[in-house]
Amino acid sequence: MTREGPAERIDVQRMLPVSPRDVFAVLTDPAGHVAIDSTGMLMGASGDRVEAVGDSFVVHMDREALNDLPLGLYDVTVTVVRFERDREIAWTVEGALSLGHVYGYLLQPVSAGTLATSYYDWSSVEPQWKDAGIFPVVSEQALRATLGILARTVAPGQPRPA
Repeated sequence: MTREGPAERIDVQRMLPVSPRDVFAVLTDPAGHVAIDSTGMLMGASGDRVEAVGDSFVVHMDREALNDLPLGLYDVTVTVVRFERDREIAWTVEGALSLGHVYGYLLQPVSAGTLATSYYDWSSVEPQWKDAGIFPVVSEQALRATLGILARTVAPGQPRPA
């Protein structure tokens, strides 16, 4: 695990054997978010591919997967707050609970493909929610697992070292 910045942020990294453009294509597609989710909360999505800060789409959620809050099935709006094509994308989640936490990816081109950093930052969340003990909502393990799913999504059948 790589921890950078405040204690209210998790960063995890993984090498992906494809270009940042290929990774970014998954991350800007609402269906891509559902396809790579390791938490089991994302059930579906509707909306168009995001292309800029302020763009948004709807994700159909099932909080029962976390078994932490009795929200059941609900929808959230994912709104892009950072967008640099093939380099960075980040978003907030608004809906039943609009808490101000940010999820994102940094993509760095390297000779072997892309060094992908997935991050989750809850430093801007209001103190009463921090004190509620629900953060981080998504664990380091879940972020790392999502990167694993992203790896097999962007490079299916990639040979593994012997």
